[in-house]
Amino acid sequence: MADFAGNTSAKTVNLKMARNSKIFTRTFKEVFFQVLLHIVLFLFYTFDKHQPQIQGFKMVAFLNYAMGALVINYVLLPYFFYKKKYSLFFLSSLAIIATIILVEELVLEKIFYPTTRGKHFPGIIYSLLDVMPIVTILVGFKFAWDASIKQREVEELRTSAKESELQFLKSQINPHFLFNNLNNLYSYALEKSPKTPTIILELSTVLRYMLYDCKEDFVALPKEIENLRNFTQLNELQIEERGTVSFRTKNINPEYRIAPLILTVFVENAFKHSTASQSKDIVIDIEVKVTNGGMLEFKCNNSFQPLGNTENLSKGIGLENVKKRLQILYPDAHQLKIDETNGQYRVCLKIRLKTEGE
Repeated sequence: MADFAGNTSAKTVNLKMARNSKIFTRTFKEVFFQVLLHIVLFLFYTFDKHQPQIQGFKMVAFLNYAMGALVINYVLLPYFFYKKKYSLFFLSSLAIIATIILVEELVLEKIFYPTTRGKHFPGIIYSLLDVMPIVTILVGFKFAWDASIKQREVEELRTSAKESELQFLKSQINPHFLFNNLNNLYSYALEKSPKTPTIILELSTVLRYMLYDCKEDFVALPKEIENLRNFTQLNELQIEERGTVSFRTKNINPEYRIAPLILTVFVENAFKHSTASQSKDIVIDIEVKVTNGGMLEFKCNNSFQPLGNTENLSKGIGLENVKKRLQILYPDAHQLKIDETNGQYRVCLKIRLKTEGE
């Protein structure tokens, strides 16, 4: 218990350190960006080809604008605008702009130009044209920066949610498969069938693949097809002398990768359809090939009796599971067709495969 508590505490500390480091890095980048932006704007604002030296008034005036923008960026935006208190935000922003103008007209100009500009007010339009460009640029860039951060956080959340859903779907596959095959194994054991050791061996091979080789989102295509062949042979033991099973492959190139167990569910479904509805003349035909350009074509046809109890088989957890995984992993790179006609259940799946570098 002490070791477990220690490990949990250490993981918590590491997570906090990673989070703090991420916040520090993000804050440092923002401060650097803001300082660079202010320097560039200051140089443009104070540049005058007729008076190359930096005027004291423009320096102080820019500082006045920057202070006003600072309040808008780090007070009004987070506390009003981002919380959808738009009226308060715009009223407060107008108050800040008015304060900037009043400080410039009533204080700065009277100090630097007491006998000229400091004697009269040029008007609200002129003052706004003088103040708004700098303030708008500073506030606009801060808003764009915050928007990019929010967008990045949304993408991270989407990625995290997608990964969590994939892990959940994959976690459903192994128990589902194991439950079905343990039932078969139990039946053979009760009958003291000589095939029981063969079933255990085949089952252990398939389970080893599921437990140790399917941790990644994508695996080498030949390894997945070999597992599919073993899975087919394992299920073929259920049929015995009641029918035929064929398994054909073509152009299984090792440079391609595929999501693990995507095809397995369809093969399992084929055996369930056939064995649940037929006592003889079972036909299951499986073909996997890769065409030019990395397009995988998978076909799985099986016979079944429409009057049999197969309605729920096509709506089981496995088939819905694999459809969701296809939508997540191959959103615009797959085509799935399933139809039931004339005592034949046909599955045709096409997937644009990924290569090792993708």
